[in-house]
Order: sequence, then structure tokens, then C-alpha cells
Amino acid sequence: MTGWTWEYEGYEPADARLREALCTLGNGYFATRGALPECAADEVHYPGTYVAGCYNRLTSEVSGRRVENEDMVNVPNWLPLRFRLAGGTWLTPDTAAVLDHREVLRLSAGLMERLTRFGLGEGRVLTVRQQRLVHMADPHLAALRTEFTAEGFSGRLDVEAALDASVSNAGVPRYRELDGHHLTHVHTGTSDRDTVWLRCRTRTSDIRIGMAARLGAGVPATIAHEEPRAVQRLGLDLVPGRAVTVDKIVALHTSRDPAISDPLFAAVERVTRAPGFDELLESHLTAWDQLWRRADLEVDGQAGRILRLHLFHVLQTLSPHTADLDVGVPARGLHGEAYRGHIFWDELFVLPYLNLHFPEVSRALLRYRHRRLEQACTAARAVGRRGAMYPWQSGSDGREETQQLHLNPHSGRWLPDHSRLQHHVGSAIAYNVWQYCEASGDAEFRHTKGAEMLLQIARFWADSAVYDDRLGRHRIRGVVGPDEYHDAYPGAARPGLDDNAYTNVTAAWVLARTLELLESLPEPRRRELVERTGLDGGELEQWEDVSRSLHVPFHEGVISQFEGYGELAELDWDGYRKRYDDIRRLDRILEAEGDTVNRYRASKQADVLMLGYLFGPAELQGLFRRLGLRLEEETWRRTVDHYLQRTSHGSTLSGLVHGWVLARARRAEAWEFCLEALRGDVADVQGGTTGEGIHLGAMAGTLDLVQRGLTGLETRDGALWLDPVPLPELSSYGFALRYQEHWGVRLRLERGLLEIAVPSSDGSPIDVRLPGRAVCLQPGDTGRLVLGE
Repeated sequence: MTGWTWEYEGYEPADARLREALCTLGNGYFATRGALPECAADEVHYPGTYVAGCYNRLTSEVSGRRVENEDMVNVPNWLPLRFRLAGGTWLTPDTAAVLDHREVLRLSAGLMERLTRFGLGEGRVLTVRQQRLVHMADPHLAALRTEFTAEGFSGRLDVEAALDASVSNAGVPRYRELDGHHLTHVHTGTSDRDTVWLRCRTRTSDIRIGMAARLGAGVPATIAHEEPRAVQRLGLDLVPGRAVTVDKIVALHTSRDPAISDPLFAAVERVTRAPGFDELLESHLTAWDQLWRRADLEVDGQAGRILRLHLFHVLQTLSPHTADLDVGVPARGLHGEAYRGHIFWDELFVLPYLNLHFPEVSRALLRYRHRRLEQACTAARAVGRRGAMYPWQSGSDGREETQQLHLNPHSGRWLPDHSRLQHHVGSAIAYNVWQYCEASGDAEFRHTKGAEMLLQIARFWADSAVYDDRLGRHRIRGVVGPDEYHDAYPGAARPGLDDNAYTNVTAAWVLARTLELLESLPEPRRRELVERTGLDGGELEQWEDVSRSLHVPFHEGVISQFEGYGELAELDWDGYRKRYDDIRRLDRILEAEGDTVNRYRASKQADVLMLGYLFGPAELQGLFRRLGLRLEEETWRRTVDHYLQRTSHGSTLSGLVHGWVLARARRAEAWEFCLEALRGDVADVQGGTTGEGIHLGAMAGTLDLVQRGLTGLETRDGALWLDPVPLPELSSYGFALRYQEHWGVRLRLERGLLEIAVPSSDGSPIDVRLPGRAVCLQPGDTGRLVLGE
């Protein structure tokens, strides 16, 4: 690990899946895992290519039940390029002696480089060097350059390149009982003497896929169509010490793309007019330079190097190309098949970072939600509610994609999955709408699509709240909070919990913000919205009432995760750690023992403490005041302590949220959790999950931890608010951001000194607010502020 490279020395089959995920290359339109081109999918390797928003739905027989799942499709593999001495066996690191092996991910360039020296016996060595890119300037192109060099021998080398549609979705072992064959109607053909093509379609969503490959090596290739593969073969004459180069350039289109007539025609035309590898590389590097300037982040040491890797993968999944697509935030990026490529609430951890660098991408991701608003309203009506009930897992069309069953690998049992009751996803969407509009100043979106989503989400919460005469408060029953361990009361006949604190407080926030937004709308627009939605004054009065009277339970002087939480048993944490060592997935351990985590005060991840992640101390106290409750600093500290001692951190988001909260509540312990968040994927702390796809929310969240968490940065009321938290382990850092019409505003914190530089422009001045003072910076100004302890 260096400042701008991520390197692996030696060949380790046990680490192959992890390396392939972390060496994925993408451009926001599609991405390809970092598998070696000569290796097919097997128990060690898993090449996979995924197009953003390309889903397909299949039905499988599982435990005697028909189960329907929609998956992000593993599209045809464009990588295959294998080689052998004439008449010999195909060479891979698993079948031949490996003298040296190195893989280097060049973050600044968006390049993967590979060098392998194969020992062929009798002093003969074949050196293979490769460069791979998924083009960041032209999102439909990818390229692979391979150099072969003989040492100690001369002779013929057979090379076979292919486009391969024999792939399936088989990258997650626990899904293998499910049907993963998504492609059908495969055809191959030739468009030129050096170019082959492949076309297919998905089985039910009927997305047509076109792919074309151009091979260049200075010698003619023979072409064979061995469906479902289009194959090009070369014979290369090797001379000791002289490199022979093969370039493979590939184009990929689907029928979801705009401005094309047919994906196959578009792919063939694009690969035909594409320049050579060197020219492609030059424009690719320029595109990456521009991205890095906009997302500049300077953090010293190992933390800075990991943050740069995280930023790299965020940019590959959600680049400016994403702004042209109808896609959401896939929780595992475009890096693997875990969670089936679905969209959860992870955008809650991603958009706050993008808002301040690539607001056009944030807007596109929010438009994905707006396009599915009608579906969310339909889902609410189906359960007898008004407004919009967004799904916990979303895919192509916005219907609920949460699985009905999930496999516990500890017990081998398929269990009911009740996580679809996490209706707080609606509050996450509303929060992102608000944060985007505050950061970007996008009044048009706030007044139109944003207002429409907020209104329907608020309507759902108000209609979900039931007044309890005994408590004199409104209650929301039958939900699941962010802590997925608890989905029912012990022994209950039906799933769901009452008055999850996080759900109720965020619902109150949504209602209050929506009322504020409606009040601020231009009168003609407000009238349009009222007419279209049937909103009336009585409904607004109900929202006001509910936003001030939702029940928040307490026990033992701390906020209860849900009503009745305080009556649960305490878990023998030390005993379970001694018996199992890793208890992150405590739910699986207990279920395998015939027990249930529902009986215990034990959390998978931050739940109540998520409130401290979303809201600064002043705003959170204000929310409780609106609810007629007092949230003293001491009460919050006790709450933090209580849940910190009872959380197993079974999610990569857990360390992130705890580090964020502890930076203000218990600073001395914050860094331990920040490190946990940083190491989540690079060290695969969840035990094998990273190989199935990186955790995009956690990666983006670590970037935002520096950008907003440690700086206390908020965008509200037309100003930048800052309240930095000095952590000894991260006392110096800097980054550039885009705030409303200002591009490249630079913040630098250096041991108690905060520097803010506003680039020259014809924009308005920026109001900067810190505790106890305010400054106004004109374009071209640099402010230097000394911070107190």
C-alpha cells in the first residue's frame, strides 16, 4: 500500500476473491472484477461484470417453496484471454509453477497491472505483463493489453481471446440453491477480420446486451463461434527477451442505453471506431485526473491511503456517468453479487459525500427514488396506508425485493426474513432529499420532485401513527429498526416492534421538515402540489400534532431502542466471546443453538445511536424538545455507553457510526472505531464478505467521516456550519468541496488552525459559522481561523 497504489505480492488462492473485489475496475456504467483473464469461474476465482441497473427476476425452488428473486446480472465476460505453449496445457497460476506474481491497482490512473513469471521447466520462463482499464471517459469501453516475453527459450505461443456468455450468478455460496442463469438467446458473429461480437438478452426483464471485441497483435487471428462464446485465436512467435503484445478492446451496450437503436449495432460501431490502446489510455487518464481534482482528499498516513482506495471505489460505482442513468446506490457496489445488487438505505451514507463533490450524481440517485414514488404509494395502499412506503430492498422497478427467506450458514436452516419492516428507509430518502437541496441550492428539485417525495413520506408516517390514550402520545407499531437482530418480541406470533426510537424520531423530523418546506413553497407551486395530492388543512394539522407527540421510550435513564427493550435479558457477552471468538453475527450463532437474539439486549449495529450520526447535538436536542422531551448531554452519554457495551458490530456500518458518535461523546475511544470502519473491506473484517462485493456505504461513510464528521460540517440556512472535533490520531487533513455555485472550496485543518479558501468566481460570498463566531468569505478570499479546544 503506497499513496496511490494498492499492491499484492505473490499468488495466494485463498485471497483471490478478496483481491478480485478490491481490484475491480469500473466507470459508473459498468465494472469488472479484478480476476485474472486466463482464469475461469471456479472455487478460487470469480470473474464478473455488472452493468448498473441491469436486473433480472427468476423463481427458484427452495425448501419446498417457490422463491422469487431479482438479481443484478452477471453479464457476458469480456476478459477471457488464455495462453499456452503450442500443443501444451493452458497456463494459469493454479496449473503452472509461479516464480513471481504481482498485482498493482493504480488509483490515480484507474489501471490494474499484473506481472506473472511462469516457470515452464528446463530453465524456460514465460513473463506475462498486463494492463487493464474500464474507460472513464467513454463508459462503454474497456481494454486489456498483454505482453508476453520468453526467457531461455523460443517457440510458438497459442493465445485464445473470447467473449463468454456461459456465465451465471454464482458468486455467493449461500445463493447457489437459487437459479442464477439469467442470460438467454446467445448469438455470436464476426463484423471484421479482427472483430467479433456477442449478443444475448436477460430471461425475464428482456434487456438486450451487445458486446464486441477487437483484437490486435500484428498477426491475423482465426475466429470460431463456439456458442455461447465468440473466440479469436492467435499464434505468436516468441524470441527470448523480446515482448510480443496483444491488445483487446471491448465495447458494451444494453437496450437500456439512451441514444442508440440497437445495443449490438452500437457496440460494434463503438469498438470499430475506438482508437488504439495508447490513445484510449491517454483519454482515460485525463478523465481520472479530473475526477481526482473534484474529489481531492488529503489525509496523512495509512488512514489516508485507505481513504483514497475507498474514494476510488465510490467513484467507480457512482461517477458522473451515473448522472445519465436510472439507477440507485447498490449496497455492494458493482463489485459482486452479495445482496443481489439491491439498493437499501446505504445511500444515507453515500449521498452526503456526493452532495459536496458531484451533486449531479446525487440528483440522479434521488430521481431513481422519485421515479419509483408511484410504486411506493401503491405499496402503502396495499397495507392500508396513505403516502409512500418505500421498499427496504429495491431493484429495477421499485417493488419490495427483500427475500422471504435467508440462509443461516451456521445451522443450514432457511429462516423467514422480516427486514422488509424497516420502513425507516423512507426517512433516509427524505433526509437525503433535504441534505442534497441544502448543499446544492437546487431550488427547482426542492420545489418539485423533492417536495413530492417528502410529502408522501410524511403522509405515510402520519397515517402509520396511532394515538394511545394511556400514554397521551402517538405510536408507530410493527416495525424493525436499523438493528436487524430484533425483528419481533420474544415468543410473539407476528414480527415487528413498537416505537423504535430511531424510527419515531426520524419520522418526527420528516413531518417537521415537510411542514417547513410546504410553508416555504412559492404559492403557485404549493397550490399545484395541494391539488395533485389532495392535501388539506386537516391533514397538515395532523402532521403537526404527530410530529410533536410521537412516543420515544426510555429505560434506566437511557433512550430505549424500542418499547419493551428494557425488559429483555442481558447476554453473557464474555462467555460468547470465549466460545466463539468472532460474535459479529450473534444472531446466527444463537439461532444455531436453538435460541434467538430477540430475547436479549444485543444489537447488530447502531440503532438509537444513528440519531447522533444524522443530527448534530443541537438539532437532536431540538427534535426532542419538539417532542416535549428533554435530552440532556448526560442522558445522551449514558445512552451511548449503554449500547456501546451491547453491540456486536455485525455490519461494516457499525464502526463508522460509533466512531462518528464517539468523536463527540467519548473522544478517546473514537479512533478505535474509525479504524474498524477503515479496515472493514481491506482486512475483510466481516469474514469473507468483501470477496462478494465491497461495502459501498461504509467506504463512502469513512470519506464523510473526515468531510463532515470530524469537521462538524453542516449545510443549512444558507451557510456552512463548522464545529471541528480534534482527534489526536487525525489532526491534519484537507479536502476540496463544491458548495452551491462554488467549485473547489478548499478546507484544511492543521493542528488547531482551520483554513478555508474560496476560489475566484462571480458567485455570492459564503457565510461560514463556527461556535461563537461567523465570517463571510468573498470569492478569492482565504480565511484562517484559530480553533479552541
